[in-house]
Amino acid sequence: MTSPSDAVVLIGPMGAGKTSVGKRVARALEVPFYDTDAAVVRAHGPIEQLFAEHGEAHFRALERAAVEEGLAAGGVVSLGGGAVLDPATRADLACHRVVLLTVAPRVVAIRVRGSNRPLLEGGEDTLTRWSRIYEERRPIYEELADATFDTSNGPLQNVVEKIVAWVHDEPAEPAEDRGEA
Repeated sequence: MTSPSDAVVLIGPMGAGKTSVGKRVARALEVPFYDTDAAVVRAHGPIEQLFAEHGEAHFRALERAAVEEGLAAGGVVSLGGGAVLDPATRADLACHRVVLLTVAPRVVAIRVRGSNRPLLEGGEDTLTRWSRIYEERRPIYEELADATFDTSNGPLQNVVEKIVAWVHDEPAEPAEDRGEA
């Protein structure tokens, strides 16, 4: 990493392991770790409560502020699954290394079981709802990603090691300068 403002940003669907992997990658790179969902919770309370009391739009505004703070700090930044829906966030990611974490539906079903994720509540089956949200967001994730790693199989440490190796090999230039935009 060439300067404190360069961030390795983890994006992807709910349950892909962005927080778990992000903490380990930060430790391996000896840089700070910042989780936008955790930052919102610390400052404003539980996400499910924010959704219930103020709605998704209010949560997204708080999330956007957390994204700005995390990207400014550098290190490894884990974004909530829907943070990439904000056009300003997508624009900001152009100057950072962006890693897409993917996960198979069969695996995510176990990871999100019993969680209090507001977007997974409702009349639909949790896995059906997760799959629909992921398919809606997938084109954005893929467009933003400089590299993609799947967390479905094997120990997460294998994914961590692959990301760390990629970071050490990848130049710290905006995506458009690498011909990937």
